[in-house]
Amino acid sequence: MEFRLLGSVAVVTERGDVALGPAKRSSLLAMMLLRPNSAVKVSQLIDALWEDEPPARARTVLQGHVSRLRALLAEHGASAYGVELSTHGSAYALRMPESLVDAHRFEELVALAGVQRAPADAVRMLREALSFWQGPALTGTVQSRHLQAAAGSLEELRLASVEALAEAYGQLGEHGRAAAVLRTEAVAHPLRESLAAALMLALGRSGRQSDAIGWYHRTRRLLAEELGVDPGEALGEAYATLLRSAEPVAPPPPPLPQQPAPPAAEAPPAAEAAQAAPAPPAEAEIPELLPRPPRGFTGRDAELAALTGAVGAGEAPVCLVTGPAGVGKTAFAVYWAYQRRADFPDGRLFADLRGFSDAPAPEAGTVLREFLLALGTPPQRMPETAEAMGALFRSLTADRRLLVVLDNARSSEQVRPLLPSGDHCATLVTSRGRLGGLIASDAARPVPLGHLPPADSAALLTSVLGAPRVAAEPDAAARLAVLCDGLPLALRVTAARLAERPQWTLGAMVGELADEQGRLAVLNVEDTGVAAALRLTVQQLPESAARTFRALGLHTGPDLDRFAASALAGTSPAQASADLDRLAAAHLLTESVPGRWAPHDLVRLYARELAPQADPEGLHRLLDHYLYTGLAADAAAEPGSQPCYSLPPAFRRPPAIREFEDRSAALAWYEAERPALEGAVAAAAALGLYDRAWRLALAQWPLMLWRIRDGWTPLLEAGLDAAEREADLDAQSRTRALLGWVLHEEGRDVEALVHLEKAPELAARAGDAISEAIAYVNLGAVVDATGDRERAGALMSRAVSLAERTGHPSTQVLTLQHLARHCLNTHAYEAALAHVRSAEELVSPDAEVGRAELQIVRGEALAGLGRLEEAADQLGRAAAAAAAVGFTEGADRAAELLSGLPADR
Repeated sequence: MEFRLLGSVAVVTERGDVALGPAKRSSLLAMMLLRPNSAVKVSQLIDALWEDEPPARARTVLQGHVSRLRALLAEHGASAYGVELSTHGSAYALRMPESLVDAHRFEELVALAGVQRAPADAVRMLREALSFWQGPALTGTVQSRHLQAAAGSLEELRLASVEALAEAYGQLGEHGRAAAVLRTEAVAHPLRESLAAALMLALGRSGRQSDAIGWYHRTRRLLAEELGVDPGEALGEAYATLLRSAEPVAPPPPPLPQQPAPPAAEAPPAAEAAQAAPAPPAEAEIPELLPRPPRGFTGRDAELAALTGAVGAGEAPVCLVTGPAGVGKTAFAVYWAYQRRADFPDGRLFADLRGFSDAPAPEAGTVLREFLLALGTPPQRMPETAEAMGALFRSLTADRRLLVVLDNARSSEQVRPLLPSGDHCATLVTSRGRLGGLIASDAARPVPLGHLPPADSAALLTSVLGAPRVAAEPDAAARLAVLCDGLPLALRVTAARLAERPQWTLGAMVGELADEQGRLAVLNVEDTGVAAALRLTVQQLPESAARTFRALGLHTGPDLDRFAASALAGTSPAQASADLDRLAAAHLLTESVPGRWAPHDLVRLYARELAPQADPEGLHRLLDHYLYTGLAADAAAEPGSQPCYSLPPAFRRPPAIREFEDRSAALAWYEAERPALEGAVAAAAALGLYDRAWRLALAQWPLMLWRIRDGWTPLLEAGLDAAEREADLDAQSRTRALLGWVLHEEGRDVEALVHLEKAPELAARAGDAISEAIAYVNLGAVVDATGDRERAGALMSRAVSLAERTGHPSTQVLTLQHLARHCLNTHAYEAALAHVRSAEELVSPDAEVGRAELQIVRGEALAGLGRLEEAADQLGRAAAAAAAVGFTEGADRAAELLSGLPADR
């Protein structure tokens, strides 16, 4: 038994949360838990249970709640844990071990961390302490002064613990992690000066001095505007420390360039400079996209032989594995692919086409893009249309011995664009349908999978349960195979339940399954049978794992990590991880890649059916989890940038947020969560949570800029619709500015200008100068591209002026960079050079991409002035710097400019 105050007030048993009833009963319990083993006067309890003047019958109402709470505790075996609610005259006392209260364990760990000499031990204890928090303290109680004061005290201790955790990270020299921990809280508590001061010092010590100083000015302005006060002593001292530091304290070493930059005193010849740019690999990539091989695969000898024969029977064979849901088509295909890897030395490609899934099927272009990336095509050379991608894919596969596995196809039309062209390539397609059109048009050879025969079903049970247990009850094993209808999925689920209960006989399981009529019907109603088997499994799970499984039905994407599962289920990430492992062990989930879990499509369907039984707040918590994590990813992907949104009112703070070590980690998270974030936008809009919907649409802006032509327009249009429904002017400005830029990059300038012309005025009406500056610079860039140089210059100058007034470094850098590029277009090279110099004084040390962009503009300006030696030096350095951070577009542009310089310079 456990009592929780750090989040929703709750009593948790092995069977799950105890339903406490109305808020006053939760408030009564909270008051008793705040003072365990102490007498709490009736008058204090009455004051706490009513926000205003208590009614005349308050004492009687209180007695009723005490009586019901006492009965609830007795009903759930509280006495076995030493818990007793007793009466002491005109007071009550809750006798209990204090270790049962999460707030006590939290405070105990914080106190222990404070006396630790080793910072690593302090980090471990503080992280464990903070993991107890599952939301604002005392959620669900009456908003009385007693309880609000107690919640405030707990929140103050939590924030102090966050600051202590950051300090311990700093003692370990991990200033970047300290900044990441502090930044999220500083955004949520912008007027807490101790947080801002600690964040400024952590940023400075991690080499981000301009960001640190910018945070000071931001906080100073907020204090003046909101409270009418000047910065306090802690903030002033932190600012003075930063100003005294000529260089950041303990700066991280600069990233090593992939290619050494040419020395400043000696410019390389043009041919050598061209070679400094990243070159395509000397040898073709050998892709390996197969998922992990299936465990415990048994039987199918005849079908495996038939598939091997079909693959070897002709040129460029297409083989079609068909059968009902749950029959094991994917496992069969992947197992065969691993067994025959030597036959395909040039690689194995795999794609889940989700043809019979409730998740949207991927477009052909999406699959082809992943295939082309796996085959070594650089992102900047990716064709723009699916047809062009298909042509390139066929060209790259023409002379290879390659295996392509297309899993879960819905139709022949879905498969045809993904077929390779080489005579020595083989394609393996799995589908519930027969796909006769593919047989007619591409001579596909069908390899049907039927239900497992009894011997193979028994072998599958044996692989999980062991031979002695199955051999002891051969008739029961045969009966189980019949009840499961030979479906491997149902057999594995049933075997998993038996494996977890060694005291059960197979006959007992037969009795369980026999109670369900029509549970494992075949073909047209196979989903019903699998759902029945899954229901039996979920019923036998521990309540925590069952709660997590039910919550999965609320998820908005095809897979998830432990943090998303934690938000959905309302548990800690550590508990969610344990629950996900338990679900994976029961064959309800698979860990498709390390740290991410995905259910089989039928399992996901069953979870959706159970979603009405899940905590209805789970989806709300998930949306806020993505918003909170998006801020952390934003900070890592674009250091020093203005967050694209603030947290909405009444948001639910997740119990823990994953930390991103660098830009690559943040971009990888955006990439992995993209389907879920898109689904979250739609889910938020459907619930009328438009304040969440537009923020979720903007959350991926760093990935949008990195992969600008990757089909973001529908998502941003949905975000704009939500912003307009919310009547949020700043949100409309930000969304239109980004949407306009995306449309411009897609070559749709007329549509882009419709949005970009409106964005500055919206930002001005909202009173956000940073948004207004960004809106003007985006508008100016597109106007410049249309040839109206004079207006473009005026718009960009306006953006620079606004950015200067904000004092926000990254916005100033952005506007100066665009103005400098405009000057290049008008051949005002000296002015361009001056703007670059101004921007270079402001750019953050760890904004590698921004610094490389400025170097490229500087090189172009020098070339325009005829200072060719200096231009070559700058462009060579820019190419190396861009390549070192994976900014391939910039590296290619710098190399192209470098190669265009006169050879006799």
